[in-house]
Amino acid sequence: MLGGPSGDTAVKDPEEWVTGDEPMTGAQRSYLDTLAREAGEEIPANLTKAEASEHIDRLQQATGRGASN
Repeated sequence: MLGGPSGDTAVKDPEEWVTGDEPMTGAQRSYLDTLAREAGEEIPANLTKAEASEHIDRLQQATGRGASN
């Protein structure tokens, strides 16, 4: 809800996404391909948006890309 309590409400668990079961986006596919190559992994090409997001998060940690906590 806009204007609600402060906090990072934009970050949702991919399992809670309404569109999480749709095929991953082209941007997700491209970035995931780059990350997987850098990590020396092969990732299935038929992931959902939620699955792709989870792999991206994991591979960002493995490759040192992405936001640091």
